[in-house]
Amino acid sequence: MALQPKRFAALAVVALAAGGLAACGGSSSSGSSSATSGKPVSGGTLRIVAASGPDHIDTVPAYYTPDYMLERGYARQMLAYPASPATSTSSPAWTKATTPIPDVATVLPSTGNGGITNGGKTYTFHIKKGVNWDSTPVRAVTSADFIREFKAFCNPAPGGFVGNLGYYQDTVAGLKAYCDKETAFFAKSSNKPTAANITKFQNTNTISGLSAPDSSTLQINLIAPASDFLQIMALPFSSARPVEYDSYVPNSLQLDQHTLSDGPYKITSYLPGKSISMARNSAWKQSTDTIRHQYVSNIQVTEGVTSAQTQLTDMQAGSQDLPMDTSINPPSLPGLESQKKPNFSINAWTNIFPYVVFNLRSPNSGGAMANVKLRQAIEYGIDKSAVQKVYGGPTVTTQLGSVIPQGNVGALSSAPYPQANGGANTAKCKSTLAASGVKSPTLNYLYPNDSVNTSVFTAIQASLKQCGITLKGKAEPGSSFFTDLGNAPVNNKAGTWDMGQAGWIPDWFGLNGRSVIPPFFQTDCQVNTINYGCFSSKTMDGLITQAEAATSNSSAASLWGQANTLAMQQALIVPLQSQLFPMFTSTRIHGPGAFQPNIGDPDITNLWISG
Repeated sequence: MALQPKRFAALAVVALAAGGLAACGGSSSSGSSSATSGKPVSGGTLRIVAASGPDHIDTVPAYYTPDYMLERGYARQMLAYPASPATSTSSPAWTKATTPIPDVATVLPSTGNGGITNGGKTYTFHIKKGVNWDSTPVRAVTSADFIREFKAFCNPAPGGFVGNLGYYQDTVAGLKAYCDKETAFFAKSSNKPTAANITKFQNTNTISGLSAPDSSTLQINLIAPASDFLQIMALPFSSARPVEYDSYVPNSLQLDQHTLSDGPYKITSYLPGKSISMARNSAWKQSTDTIRHQYVSNIQVTEGVTSAQTQLTDMQAGSQDLPMDTSINPPSLPGLESQKKPNFSINAWTNIFPYVVFNLRSPNSGGAMANVKLRQAIEYGIDKSAVQKVYGGPTVTTQLGSVIPQGNVGALSSAPYPQANGGANTAKCKSTLAASGVKSPTLNYLYPNDSVNTSVFTAIQASLKQCGITLKGKAEPGSSFFTDLGNAPVNNKAGTWDMGQAGWIPDWFGLNGRSVIPPFFQTDCQVNTINYGCFSSKTMDGLITQAEAATSNSSAASLWGQANTLAMQQALIVPLQSQLFPMFTSTRIHGPGAFQPNIGDPDITNLWISG
């Protein structure tokens, strides 16, 4: 199944923000500001400013950074991630921030405590007592609420489908059969996707891999062992879903305006495109939640402020506290960094942004892109330091030499195509190009037409020219860029492009090979694929299958590392860099929640207001 890049909008924002750091003269390695220190203070209103705000309130389709930011307050999962500001991806704080811990579950399931049995194929979760919905009257969250969420994954409502079905359908026994049946049922014109019909189908059909031995126990049977299933269960898609939602069509405004909460905050008002108000949830108990807190009394989101400068000015003035979906105004970043303001931080993060992908099916230049030696020559010939400069240099980016970036299981310890003296290895590029037999190739290079991506292309074009490879730039707006890159694979078969400039953020960190290697390289050349080059290899597919079914982290690490090595040996992409995350808040904001990697935004439940 093709994967939808949830954080692509956020990536574009970060790219633009980092571009403003190119003029920085100093450096700031802080992963958290001094504002994280001090004793928590209770009360006040947290003010968040946004351009457009969240895409979804319903936790099933929600797959965007602002969605995750708000869900932290009103939606809980069996497992989740703590707030832990990190200075680097090699720090203990990064490991803590990217390791799932119990949320609604009493303990993290393991073979030792009996939570993982049947050779790694059965997971048993027990729900803490006192985890409640803010219903009338207040009601306990039950195992049936989690099963209800899974049953909603393949609902037929417009835009209501789960954000990423692949993670669950490839692991949970019976989910694919259930989804296929639901899809076929609602494909009939007589079966309208009304709330009543959707609820009736879901209540009269079962997912064989899910069961509730009692109201506080959820048991999940997998198709095969999956060493990363705990990470999958920590995704917001795995939230509990109250029975009240059966009265509404999924992803509808009616549901969004009648949201229930089992977290520390509840939505009290939702006006799409205008504002969102949240208040403390009196049904929530701190004793049941070691991850979130209820420091602020209220949260107010103001939408429609599209100017980055206006947002920054408002935060500097203290009339707004946090950004949601817009970068720091780029021209302001150098000054913020040099002044070392306590409310400005550069946070550890890991991604593959940008990277260069090869169109293996292109007929251009005699099918040159199918020649692995040519691709390897390009690996040596691209000056990654020049690309870094576009984004602000090593202060805010790290050069990459493997598909899985550092800070994650399976990352390579050394780059297979090392740069020379910090720049392109032109000599090795020339010799490898000669060995390819391709003489003076001219290749079409597809990239987004914004200023940052244009500067990246110019840097790559200049470095490859030094070893005899000519790039013809093809700049396109986002409306056609992704269609030509891979959303319509027929286009790349026709040779629309030879090399393309994309970006990717994994859906989780640490043991995350499943969120990187399969979308990039598993055989898949369908509509909306992320395997833009249409790579297909039985060896790669076999490694992916084995890695996904690994029964231990060490085994998974070895297999993901092998898949990573194979991808680099075949020179399927050129991973250029991983970006860090600049963050600015008002001076009123304190606490460890200024940035949480798996949210990709601030953690609103781990901040307080003072001053």
